[in-house]
Amino acid sequence: MPDPSFRALSGDGDPRGLQDDTPRIKVIDIGANPIDSDPPYAAMLRAGDAEVVGFEPNPAALDLLDTRKGPLERYFPHAVGDGRRHTLHICQAPGMTSLLEPDPDVLALFHGFPDWGRVIATEQVDTVRLDDVPQTQGADLLKLDIQGAELMVLRHAQARLRDAVVVQAEVEFLPLYKGQPLFSEIDIFLRGHGFVLHRFFPTVSRAVQPMMVNNDPYAGLGQLVWADAVFIRDFARLDALSDRQLLAMAAILHDCYAACDIAFRLLAEHDRRRGGRRAAAYLAGLQSPLPRAA
Repeated sequence: MPDPSFRALSGDGDPRGLQDDTPRIKVIDIGANPIDSDPPYAAMLRAGDAEVVGFEPNPAALDLLDTRKGPLERYFPHAVGDGRRHTLHICQAPGMTSLLEPDPDVLALFHGFPDWGRVIATEQVDTVRLDDVPQTQGADLLKLDIQGAELMVLRHAQARLRDAVVVQAEVEFLPLYKGQPLFSEIDIFLRGHGFVLHRFFPTVSRAVQPMMVNNDPYAGLGQLVWADAVFIRDFARLDALSDRQLLAMAAILHDCYAACDIAFRLLAEHDRRRGGRRAAAYLAGLQSPLPRAA
């Protein structure tokens, strides 16, 4: 990931008089359970350049988030969806618990999944629409990891999508859950709202049974199963973005995804509108050699 941060490279707070008006990024994290590695916005959060509104209905995971949280983090126990009551399928592996029912026929194609996706209990839960939660207003980055219910959430977050400049969503290429929307459906939906696919971050493959690689059920081979897909505002249509959205999107793409080329294009457009020189400062920072460690 680029070093130093976007804020430093773009000249914010520069003693030569550049205005420090890069916005603090607002992140909405749906399914914030900290079972994996740090989220892509972690460095921005530590630097005070981002605030997080997270949702995690798992009580144990929510307690952990509340124990670890800093002053710029808020977490809520709501299950986000379409505002209706749904059956929550609690699986043997907590990371597979979902509002959708696991599909045993598809899970049986891969090692481990029949056990991990075994439903051990169900319960009725009320969901909230993201658009109905006032604390999510002004979202810049939407991150979703909720085992197949991502499209349900997005369909009921139309107002939040108008503000957002980046969406990171877990997507599947095979239906691990019954009736699960796949990547292509999420891609079509978000394209209809002014987003384009930036990249996968990363992709995950698995070996199809009965073959196993190095006796490791987690090892992949050729078959893609899921990925985190990063969607960004269409950078061929920068006229559709506000000045604030240009800066917010540039900051997210630099600090979270190392997309320096698009960040530079966004800053150049901001300079064209406002008569600034952020793009030049940013490019100079990228071209400067990194300081040597003492």
